[in-house]
Amino acid sequence: MKFSVASAAVAALGFMSTVSGAAVVKKRAATDPIVVKGSKFFHKNTGEQFYMKGISYQADLSNVDATELPEGQLFVDPLTDVAGCKRDIPLLEALNTNLIRVYAIDTTKSHDECMKMLIEAGIYVIADLSEPGLSINRDSPVWDHHLYERYTAVVDELQQYSNVMGFFAGNEVTNNKSNTAASPFVKAAVRDMKAYMKEKNYRTIPVGYATNDDDKIRDQMASYFNCGPAEDSVDFWGYNIYSWCGQSSLKISGWDKRTQEYEDYNVPVFMAEYGCNEVRPRRFTEVAALYGDVMSPVFSGGIVYMYFEESNNYGIVEVDKSGKATKLPDYTFLQKQLDTVEPKSVKLSSYTPTNTKARACPTQDSVWAASTVLPPTPDEQLCECARSQFSCVPADDLEEENYSDIFAFICGALGDGGCDGIATNGTTGSYGSYSHCDSEIRLGWALNQYYKNQNEAADACDFKKQAMLATPSSLSSTCSTKIDSAGGPSGTSSSGGSNSGGNGGSTSKTPNAAVSLVIPGVGLIGLNILIVVAISFFGGIGMVML
Repeated sequence: MKFSVASAAVAALGFMSTVSGAAVVKKRAATDPIVVKGSKFFHKNTGEQFYMKGISYQADLSNVDATELPEGQLFVDPLTDVAGCKRDIPLLEALNTNLIRVYAIDTTKSHDECMKMLIEAGIYVIADLSEPGLSINRDSPVWDHHLYERYTAVVDELQQYSNVMGFFAGNEVTNNKSNTAASPFVKAAVRDMKAYMKEKNYRTIPVGYATNDDDKIRDQMASYFNCGPAEDSVDFWGYNIYSWCGQSSLKISGWDKRTQEYEDYNVPVFMAEYGCNEVRPRRFTEVAALYGDVMSPVFSGGIVYMYFEESNNYGIVEVDKSGKATKLPDYTFLQKQLDTVEPKSVKLSSYTPTNTKARACPTQDSVWAASTVLPPTPDEQLCECARSQFSCVPADDLEEENYSDIFAFICGALGDGGCDGIATNGTTGSYGSYSHCDSEIRLGWALNQYYKNQNEAADACDFKKQAMLATPSSLSSTCSTKIDSAGGPSGTSSSGGSNSGGNGGSTSKTPNAAVSLVIPGVGLIGLNILIVVAISFFGGIGMVML
């Protein structure tokens, strides 16, 4: 994935381009929702098969005055930039694209104008649910209620538009063998977003994942997100792959083998990002292969990275600070390639899937560490109930960047099992009762546990003025029931919210199998290491119970 926190935004706001979209053949409006049957996408009403001819559409902050953004926001929503949509949608139409991928949207703003223009142009949208700063971190993964709120807010906002065809619950979260234990958290997000749409009676919009092309784990990744109950697994599989460079071929690029590997996959597979730029201008010779006779029976098209030209040189259109758009040579090459392809298709009514069986879950070993036991669905009400009972809480002015040292001290001092109530482990499939609460509540839980452990001594809730005393409120019957079900105020370390099939993850001898704690700013740390960190940082604070 080339879209990052450093480049998480769209281009200039409020300016019109002098470049026109050229002559555009009027396309059918994108009013017919896209549905999944077997390993293919179809238009729901007409029954025609849908192949993605897509492009990523979200630029960096280079043309934006960052002071105009809301505090803490690291992107600008391309679907609220009406002037940009008026400038770019004719160019997208002329490109022969039928889909854009957006990586982050502002759920507080209306998207009506841009979405109406896209619908009229026959262009569908596939959207990532996260945003920079609110996503599952591969190095310190959690699935907490803040992330849940963000993801459901995107669903709430975009489900109303007929041209929204899917959501990505993650993009390259696990990207090598060192962080495969992050995958249960992403799969939990898939499960919960599917359940949320069903609960809200929204139309069924597919939820999937976009993976990178790591040869050590690519097979395990595809199997893991496909295995187990359908309600937990992905509805589609996106593949970010950049191995076709210049004048390549199916064999040289390895795309022939990638096609063979997905022949039995029982949900749609497509290229969520492609377009190697080692040779420029890009002539996009891979387009003919992707929509040709070998690949099109397996792949449902793909999404070129990317529309906007930026410092990484993947763009096909350059937008300057005045808002003027200039087509680059890559644009013309891609336009011609997309204009000539006509993949063979099948009608929904006549299609009978033959590859209906989900894959088996991958075995845990030295390369693959992820448990099939998933984290529980975040419960904000439980978290707030727990907060209401804390006698020691973080100081009002404590910044999150300072949480890590306090976590380290407390969990090291409490010793083995002392922080199980907020610990997570994607390898063993063990998740504390309050591990899905946000970082402030998890720290409050830790402070409260330590304060109680020290018999509420006067100096046990201070931490160099980083903690303060609080008065617990009376418990409602609802809160009492929830806290009791969670194992009481201390909580328990349980085996998650669902088992997506297979190993269970509780006894396998795998990497990082010790109980771990997600510490903001530090990541997953074994509790034996926490003791060392605690002594070194807070060595002068008294009454440490080891």
